Amino acid sequence: MNRRMILYILGRILFVEAILMLPSVLVGILYSEKETSSFFVPLIILALVGGFLGFKKPKNTAIYARDGFFIVAAAWLLMSLAGALPLFISGSYPTYIDAFFEIVSGFSTTGASVLTNLDAVPHCILFWRAFSQWVGGMGVLVFVLAIMPLSDDRSLCLMRAEVPGPIVGKLVPRMRDTAKILYAVYAAMTVLLAILLLCGGMPLFDSLCHSFSTAGTGGFSIKTEGISFYHSTYIDMVLAVFMLLFGINFNLYYFLLIKRFRDVFRSEELRWYILIVIGSTLAIATNLYSTMQNVGESLHHAFFQASTTITTTGYSTFDFALAPQFTQHLLLLLMISGGCAGSTAGGLKVSRIILLIKTFFQELRRLLHPRAVTTVRLEGKSIDSATIRSALTYFSAYILIICISTLLLSLDRFDLVTNLSAEISCFNNIGPGLSAVGPMSSFGGYSPFSKLLLSFNMLLGRLEIMPLLILFTPNVWRKYS
Repeated sequence: MNRRMILYILGRILFVEAILMLPSVLVGILYSEKETSSFFVPLIILALVGGFLGFKKPKNTAIYARDGFFIVAAAWLLMSLAGALPLFISGSYPTYIDAFFEIVSGFSTTGASVLTNLDAVPHCILFWRAFSQWVGGMGVLVFVLAIMPLSDDRSLCLMRAEVPGPIVGKLVPRMRDTAKILYAVYAAMTVLLAILLLCGGMPLFDSLCHSFSTAGTGGFSIKTEGISFYHSTYIDMVLAVFMLLFGINFNLYYFLLIKRFRDVFRSEELRWYILIVIGSTLAIATNLYSTMQNVGESLHHAFFQASTTITTTGYSTFDFALAPQFTQHLLLLLMISGGCAGSTAGGLKVSRIILLIKTFFQELRRLLHPRAVTTVRLEGKSIDSATIRSALTYFSAYILIICISTLLLSLDRFDLVTNLSAEISCFNNIGPGLSAVGPMSSFGGYSPFSKLLLSFNMLLGRLEIMPLLILFTPNVWRKYS
C-alpha cells in the first residue's frame, strides 16, 4: 500500500472539508449566531492537518484498486468524525455520538435524525446539515477529482470505489473532465431547483437548504413539521419531480447535452425506473383513496411519497407510518429498490435489480435447456460474468448485513418493525422508517451502541459495502512503497 500517496490524497480531502465549512460560517455571521464559533476549531484543525499532509506530492504517486477503496472509506470516516465536531461543540446535540450519527446521516444522504425540535437549531448548523447532504450526494471524492490533478488510472480507482452502481465508466477520455461534467450538471440542477422553490414563496435560506437536501436525495428538512410546514402543492410537486430527476443516472444528462437522445431513450434502467414510479403511484393512490378527501389529494400524496421513497430522499407530506399496511409494505420495497446507478439515490439500484432478475431467469433457462448458450444483457450489452458475480455477491452481503444488524438492534427496547425498518432505512440511505422511527419521529431513542451501528450501516450503504469492509481487512495495510 502506497501510504505516502494515500496520506497526500487524504490531506487534500481534509483541506477541502475545511473549505466546505466556510459557507456555514458565513450563514452564522449573517444571522449573528454565537454558535458560529463552533466551526472555528474544526476548521483550523482540518486546514492545518490537511495542509501538512497534502503540501508535498510524494515521488511515487502510484495507487491501485485496493488503495482507491481504502482512500474512499478512510476519507468518508475521517470527514464524518471531523464534520460532527461543529454539531457537538454548538450544543445542538447532547453527545458526540448523536452529532456523529447526524453528520454521517448527512454525508451518506440518509436523512435519519436524532433531533425532535429543528426550530430551535441555529441556522449555521441547519445549513451544515443540509450542505453535507449536497456534498455527499455526488461524492466528495468526485469533487476532489474535479479540482485535483491525478492521472486517469488513479482517478478511476477512486471513482469506482465511490460512485454507486454495478458499472462505472468514463463520460469523456479524461476522468478529471468526467468529474467536472458530473458536478457541473449537479450544481446547475441544484440552482434551478432553488429558483423554482423561491418562485413558490419559500424563503431564500429555506430554498437553499431544501435544494441541497433534495439534490443529494438526503431529505434533511429545516422545519420540525418537514415539507408539510409549507402547505404548498406547488412546492411538493417541484420537490417530487426534482427528486426523481436526481435519482436518474447523471450520464444520461450528459448524453442530453451532447444531443445523444437515442442513448437516453434506449436506457433500459430509465424505463424500469419510470414504470416503477408510475405503478407505485397508482397503487398507493388507490390504497390511500379511502383515507383522503378526493382523487387529487390521494394522487398528490402517492406521487410525492413514491418519488421520495424510491430516490431514498425521505421527505414526507404525511405520516406514512400510519398509512394502510399495503402502502407501508410497498414503500418498504421502494426503499430497498432505490434509484438508478450513477445517481445520488441510495438503495440496491434499479440496474442491479434488473441484473438480478435477468440472472435468475437465465438460470431457469439453463435448467430447462442445459445445452443452450444464454447471456444476460443490460442496456443492450452483454454483461460479463465478473459483473454478474459482483451483483450476486453484493446482494448476498446486503441480506446478511441487514439480518445481523437487525438482530443487534433488537438489544434495544424497540419492536421488530421498528428495528427492521430502521436498519433498511439507514442501510439504503433513506432516513425515516416505520413505527417508532417513522417520518414524524426520530432515532434519538436508540442507545449509543445502536446509533454507532446504524451510522456504520449508513456508510456501508452509501459506499456499497466493499470499500468500508476493505478498510478493516489486515492485508490491505501491507506496504509496497
